[in-house]
Amino acid sequence: MSGVSKSPHPGFGTDGVRGQAIVEVSPEYVMALGRAVARVLQPSRVVLGRDPRISGPILEAAFSAGASAEGVRVEEFGVLPTPALAMISARENVPAIVITASHNKYTDNGVKVFAAGGRKLLDHQERAIEAETWRILDEGTGPIRRDLQVGVVMRRSDGVSLYVDHLVEIFGEGSLAGLRVVIDTANGAMSKVAPLLMQRLGADVIVMNDAPDGTNINDKCGATAPQALCDFISGTGTGISVDIGFAFDGDGDRLIAVDENGRIVDGDRLIALSAIDRQRAGTLAGDTVVVTVMSNLGFHRAMSGAGVSVITTGVGDRLVLDAMEAGGFVLGGEQSGHIIHRDHATTGDGLLAAVVLARMMRRQGGRFSQVAAGVMHSFPQVLKNVRVDRRPDDAAALLATQIAAEEAVLGVNGRVLVRSSGTEPVVRVMVEAGTPELADEVAERLVAAALDACR
Repeated sequence: MSGVSKSPHPGFGTDGVRGQAIVEVSPEYVMALGRAVARVLQPSRVVLGRDPRISGPILEAAFSAGASAEGVRVEEFGVLPTPALAMISARENVPAIVITASHNKYTDNGVKVFAAGGRKLLDHQERAIEAETWRILDEGTGPIRRDLQVGVVMRRSDGVSLYVDHLVEIFGEGSLAGLRVVIDTANGAMSKVAPLLMQRLGADVIVMNDAPDGTNINDKCGATAPQALCDFISGTGTGISVDIGFAFDGDGDRLIAVDENGRIVDGDRLIALSAIDRQRAGTLAGDTVVVTVMSNLGFHRAMSGAGVSVITTGVGDRLVLDAMEAGGFVLGGEQSGHIIHRDHATTGDGLLAAVVLARMMRRQGGRFSQVAAGVMHSFPQVLKNVRVDRRPDDAAALLATQIAAEEAVLGVNGRVLVRSSGTEPVVRVMVEAGTPELADEVAERLVAAALDACR
């Protein structure tokens, strides 16, 4: 069994590097990472953006220093959503780097790296970058360069317009006319972009949590805490009718929706709605959708009933993307709200997914609550994050006996998923069952088993 890394710095997890800002994801570490990215990918230039958390400018400067010291031209966009950087990476065929901890609190930060073309890094590229980063931190940068062939660091101000114009080109000016939407931008990177796009598309927009101050990103708002949006929509009491609400996470690659009554519609239902809509339109390649093991049992049954095949991967949008690429599929995502429309984007894009959904609602008419409720039946699901003394490499193998016993209790109307976090000393326990009470009972027994096994 392995514990938490002895290094004060994080390694690559399921979605780049992430950890405590300045302490784990330190300027020294990010500068070394910038050098390593330059040496391994060997680009002539890269594009760089960040979310608005308070540590972002420091780490942005550190990465720029490291990469430019290796002769790379670094083009900084400042605050820009992750999917916007991925789009620019695809359009300009250069690597993109995003300084972000995504949905984490402001005290964390991280680095996401896209290869040229807006694609996630391949395994061997991640391993090489990680190894070179450790080497630089342990041994120094190597022989001092005397040729002064250093790169230029420059600011670009066209990121928002490039991204918004790209989405307008896909969907068309005024395509959301007549819809009233509320958007919660999580005090994150979507704070300026999402309202601008929705207005360009003709929607009547109400915006909340769009005043980032560096410390309020994801703070009781956005996709990881959509109750604020639910409360706003259900409690307006002012005669304002709302058609739909959208909540993004800090870097904008996740989406959770809220219906006109203030009820949450999670990623499973959003993917199911898009899958069936695409199937009817003949745009669902292979009549297949790709999701992770976290998707609800009800999702699988709904897709089977609709004649849609489901491919299941491990957790992480990178694994979903790999399966989509391998099979030529166009739709995939995660229950947490990463939704990938591969014919329009190279990665999960919360804003793109929101517009797809809004256009579908406008085209079909009716109330969002009715459409969302009818697409699938969700089995009660309990999720527990168990902080342990030592993180096992494979929590499912470690707890195999206990898991088998609980699966026998649940039978065909439930399931268990236990896995180790890719970035934290945490074991994640998920249980679905026929009733909330049974799901909670099984989850509590597995939590106790995990705590006991990981001491």
